[in-house]
Amino acid sequence: MTQSSAPHSYPVLPLRDIVVFPSMIVPLFVGRDKSVAALEAAMAGDKEIFLVAQLDPAQDDPARDDLYDIGVTATVLQLLKLPDGTVRVLVEGKRRASLSDLAERDGYLAAQVDLLEAEDDDSAEPVAPNTEVSALMRSVVDQFENYAKLNRKLPAETAVQLGEIEDASKLADAVAANIQVKVSDKQALLVERDPAKRLEMVFAFMEGELGVLQVEKKIKSRVKRQMEKTQREYYLNEQLKAIQRELGNEGEEGEGDEIAELTQKIATMKLSKEARTKATSELKKLKTMAPMSAEATVVRNYLDVLLGLPWGKKSKIRKDISAAQAVLDEDHYALEKVKDRIIEYLAVQARTNKLKGPILCLVGPPGVGKTSLGKSIAKATGREFIRQSLGGVRDEAEIRGHRRTYIGSLPGKIVTNLKKAGTSNPLFLLDEIDKLGQDFRGDPASALLEVLDPEQNGKFQDHYLEIDVDLSDIMFVTTANSLNLPQALLDRMEIIRLEGYTEDEKVEIAERHLIAKQIEAHGLKAGEFTLTTEGLRALIQYYTREAGVRTLEREIAKLARKALRRILENKDTAITITAENLSDFAGVKKYRHGLGEEENQIGAVTGLAWTEVGGELLTIESVTVPGRGVAKITGKLGDVMKESIETAFSFIKARSPSYGIKPSLFARKDVHIHLPEGAVPKDGPSAGIGIVTAIISTLTGVPVRRDIAMTGEVTLRGRVLPIGGLKEKLLAALRGGITTVLIPQENEKDLAEIPANILNGLKIIPVSHVDEVLRLALTGPLEAIEWSEADDLAAQPPAGIPPVGGEVHH
Repeated sequence: MTQSSAPHSYPVLPLRDIVVFPSMIVPLFVGRDKSVAALEAAMAGDKEIFLVAQLDPAQDDPARDDLYDIGVTATVLQLLKLPDGTVRVLVEGKRRASLSDLAERDGYLAAQVDLLEAEDDDSAEPVAPNTEVSALMRSVVDQFENYAKLNRKLPAETAVQLGEIEDASKLADAVAANIQVKVSDKQALLVERDPAKRLEMVFAFMEGELGVLQVEKKIKSRVKRQMEKTQREYYLNEQLKAIQRELGNEGEEGEGDEIAELTQKIATMKLSKEARTKATSELKKLKTMAPMSAEATVVRNYLDVLLGLPWGKKSKIRKDISAAQAVLDEDHYALEKVKDRIIEYLAVQARTNKLKGPILCLVGPPGVGKTSLGKSIAKATGREFIRQSLGGVRDEAEIRGHRRTYIGSLPGKIVTNLKKAGTSNPLFLLDEIDKLGQDFRGDPASALLEVLDPEQNGKFQDHYLEIDVDLSDIMFVTTANSLNLPQALLDRMEIIRLEGYTEDEKVEIAERHLIAKQIEAHGLKAGEFTLTTEGLRALIQYYTREAGVRTLEREIAKLARKALRRILENKDTAITITAENLSDFAGVKKYRHGLGEEENQIGAVTGLAWTEVGGELLTIESVTVPGRGVAKITGKLGDVMKESIETAFSFIKARSPSYGIKPSLFARKDVHIHLPEGAVPKDGPSAGIGIVTAIISTLTGVPVRRDIAMTGEVTLRGRVLPIGGLKEKLLAALRGGITTVLIPQENEKDLAEIPANILNGLKIIPVSHVDEVLRLALTGPLEAIEWSEADDLAAQPPAGIPPVGGEVHH
C-alpha cells in the first residue's frame, strides 16, 4: 500500500454527517459560501474535487484540525443552483486520498492531497479473491440481504446489485455506503485499506444493526396489531349499532341498544325535574362520544348510578301498631322505653302518612341489642333494612362521594346503600357513630349533619351525582356506646339510652333466645342439652360481669361445645347442667358474687361507677400515715376526681370537731386515698360522699358497713348533689350483692324509670347531706368534741421538739 509520488491540489468540500466512498454516486446540498466557491472552481477546471468529512458537523468554518485525514477525490457530475441560494450537486467518488495541507484560495479551501494506491486501486486490474475472501464476500452479501429486508429505506434492487460485484474492495465500499452507522464508524471503514478487514468490519456493523432492526420490527408489528384490533372492534361496533337500528326500525324496540335502553329508562322512571334534565344532558353527551373512550365510560357509569336510584319506589309501610308491638316483643325482651318510642313513631306515621322528626340514637354499652333492635324496627315497620358501620371512617367522601373529575370516583355510602335498598324509604342504621374519625381528608361527622337533619335532608347533595336527593322518607337510626360526639350532631338526634340488663332480664333473654340459638348452632338435638334456671343464674353471677349478654352467649356456647363432645365420646346421651355441676363444664369461677367485703372495715367504702360497658363497683380505700396534713392520691384519677377529693378533705378539716376529730391531728398525719384498680383511668365527681366517708372512717377508727354502697357529689358545705347513670350503678350494686344504696335526694325522681326487680332487690335511701350518709354508713356513732384554737396550740409540741409517743383518737 503506497502513496503516489507527487501531491495533487483540489478544491475542498467539507462534508457534514456523511462519508463518501469510492465508486459511490451521491447527491449533496451545499449552502456555505466557501463550499459553493469550491464547487465553482472545480467546474471551471477538470471537475475534480476533494471530499472529506468534518469531525464536528456544527462547525461552519472548518480549519485543518476540524477535518479527518482521509477523504476521497470525486468528480462533479451535475450542478444545479436552487432559488434559495443553495446548490444541489451530484458527485461520484473516485479514489481514497490523504490530506497533507490545507490553504484558502480565492474564497474557497484548496487542499494538497496524496492519492493512496493499493491492491484495490481502481486503476489496477481486479485480482481474483482467494477462498477465504470469497466466503467472506458471500456472507456479507447474504447478511446485507437480511439487512435490506428489515431496513425499508433501502431500494429492493440494492441487494441484487451488490451480489453482482466480484471485487472485494468495491463490495466492501458499496456495503459501507448503504448501511446506517455513525459517521465515525464509516470514516473507520474509509481509512481501512485492506478489503478483507473492511468486509469483516461491515459484517460486524450489519450484525449489530440487525439486532436493533429486529426489535424495531417487533415493536412496530405489536403496535400495528393493537391498532388493527381497536379499529376492528370500532368497525364491528358501528356495524352492530347499524344492524340494531335496522332491527329497531322493523319493530324490535331497539333490543340490546344501550342508548335506546337508557332513553327508555329516562322516559319511564319517576325522576325529579332536576334529575331528568341532568340525565338527558348526559345522554346527549354519550351519543356524541366514541363508545370505547374513557369519557364515555365515565358518563355511562354516572347514568347507571343515577338511574339505579329508587326514584318514586316505596315499600308499603305497616300501620298496624299492635302487630309492630308484637314483633318488637318477640325479638327483644325488656327495653320498654325504646319500644314505646318506636310505637309512637308508627302512630304518628299511621295518622299523617309522613315520617318527619328527630333521628333516633340508641346509646348503651356493648351487647345490649342496639344493632339487632334496628333490624327489628325495620321488620316491625315493613321497611328495607340497610346497615352502614361508621367505625373507623375518616374520609368525608365516604358520606358525600367523590367528584366525577377523579379517576375511579364513586358515590358516597348514603347513595350507594339507597341504590342497594331498592326503595326510597328504607330504615338506615348508622352503626357505631361515636367511632367516626377525622384527618386531613375531612370530617365525616360534619358531613353527617346534613344527612341527619330532617329540615335539610330533603335536598341532600352527593358530590358524585351533583343533584338533590330526597332522604326525608328514610328512617335513620344510629347507635353509639357513648355520647362522645360533636354537639351539633347530638342536637340533631333524639337520645334513647339502653342501660344494661338486670339478672332476671338476662335469665329471660337466655331462656327465650340464647340457649335455643346455641343448641341449633352446635347441631344438638332436642333433649340432649339442658341448662336449668339455677345453673343459668349461677353462670350469670359467677362467670359474667357485663351490661349486655355477649359474654353470656359465649359462655353458653362453651357449655354446648363441652356437652356435644361428651355426647360424641359416648360418655352421656343427654347433658343437664345445674348450679352444682356448672364448674365441671364452665371451669373455675371468674367472679365473686355477693358482698364486696367479707367484713366491716375501717377506711374502705364501696362506691358506684358508670362506664361505657355498664355500672361497676368501685372500692375507695383510705389510710393515715405520718406527715403534715396532706392528702395523697393514687389510682390513675382524672382532674375532676382529684378536685372532688380536695373538696372532701377541706370539708372534713372544717367540720372535724363535730365528727370527733382533733384538728391538731392534721398537722402530724397525711391521708392516703387510693382507688383500685390502679391501671384503670377514673374520673368524675360522683364518688364525693364515698371519699368523705372513707376519710372520716380512717380518722375516727369507726368501720364502714360492708353491705352498703353510695354515689353522690359532695360540696364544701356537705350537700349531696345529683349524679348520672343511676340505673347502671344500681344494676352493679345488685350484681355485687349490695343490699343498701345511698343516692342523692335529687335523683329520687329517676327511680320511676328503674325496673321493679331492681327496686325490690335493693334498699335505696335518698340523702341530701353528708351527715345523713355518715349516720347510715358507719357502724358506730360519731361524738362531737369541744375544741378551741388555744387547745390546738397547747396540743402542739414546742418548736424543735419532736412529738413523743403515738396519737390516740377515736
